[in-house]
Amino acid sequence: MGKLSDDQVRQAKAKEKPYKLADGSGLYLLVLPSGSRLWRMDYRYNGRRKTLAIGIYPKVPLAHARTEVERAQKQLDGGVDPSAQRKADRKAEEAQRKTFGEVVETYLERLAKEGGREGGPASQRTISKNTWLLKTLAKDLLPKPIKTITPADVLAVLQKVEASGRLESAVRLRSVISDVFELAGSLLLVESDPTWALGKALAMPVPKPRPAITDEKAFGILMKDIDVYDGWPTLRGALLFEALTVARPDALRQAEWLEIDSKNSTWKIPARKLKMRRDHEVPLSRQALAVLAEMRLISGDAKLIFPSIRNDERPLSENAMNSALRRMGYGQEEHCAHGFRSSFSTIMNERRHDPELIEFSLAHYEGGGKVRSIYNRARYWPGRVKLMQDWADLIDAFKAMKRKKKPATAAADFDDLLG
Repeated sequence: MGKLSDDQVRQAKAKEKPYKLADGSGLYLLVLPSGSRLWRMDYRYNGRRKTLAIGIYPKVPLAHARTEVERAQKQLDGGVDPSAQRKADRKAEEAQRKTFGEVVETYLERLAKEGGREGGPASQRTISKNTWLLKTLAKDLLPKPIKTITPADVLAVLQKVEASGRLESAVRLRSVISDVFELAGSLLLVESDPTWALGKALAMPVPKPRPAITDEKAFGILMKDIDVYDGWPTLRGALLFEALTVARPDALRQAEWLEIDSKNSTWKIPARKLKMRRDHEVPLSRQALAVLAEMRLISGDAKLIFPSIRNDERPLSENAMNSALRRMGYGQEEHCAHGFRSSFSTIMNERRHDPELIEFSLAHYEGGGKVRSIYNRARYWPGRVKLMQDWADLIDAFKAMKRKKKPATAAADFDDLLG
């Protein structure tokens, strides 16, 4: 090196074609017809000729360019490719700047594509929940470079949520933040997960079972109250169908006519609508089919079986069925829409029905993948068909019991029920 002077570099003028001014050791100034002057270094690595881009003159002066060449020569002496090292250094710099919020976006995108069970997409409910946890409750972490986040930073966010009384949300948030850091680790953005140190930092919430009526006579009274409910007929139908099918309320709200096979008395719920992320078939009793026939008269050509009051393209709101129960006089500590599943499980277990059939009817599956799922469907289906018809007949029998409670009617105000 040392063939060029500052004056030569400064006075280099553009020509019709690109040309080079050599300095030595592979370093040269490439002068383009546009007038741009670029520092380049030619070298050989593993027998191949390669070029290292050093920078643009005058931002990178001659002395600095020579320093970069000396550094590259040392890397070559050590068996390192300067171009590959440059890319690795840039990637490391980008990792240093990558924020928690940027990784959150990648995490949510992957969750939507492959975050569910068996590699399928996560449910919209899961995506919405995790988005709220990360972008609302953990918003203080979003602008921070993820590599700099410490256990203390995460703990401050979690304690803020815990102090608001949302213990379950705090525990769930810690888990989801850990998922984000697991992704960041796989992308070589971090070396450890700061949530690991916080395993005992939060108060554990005491599980609270969903309220459910499990006494047979009281359950019969509830079903008679639903029969005479004078509010929105779609809500009455949804409550009856929930009681007869014991499906998850979210799946029922979003139920579509295309999922119903009336000929084979079956409702096939797609995996994307279910917690366990696998298809679930529900045998439909005579009584359940009668409810559907009534709903067809109400919903007409709508895609949804139980559409919203104001918009038949949207399902009933999440709280619609619970609000209807409240209007009938059932408090939030007495019974809820999800409680029909507990009512079914308790009553049918007490009556000595097959516990396995009961669990499969509730979509409480074991692992085993698709093959085992097909096997179990064939094995349990006849028994499940009989079980659901027995359950529907029992409900009729419960309703025939003498009642002690005066039926309640619904208020005319539907605001809380709108989807």
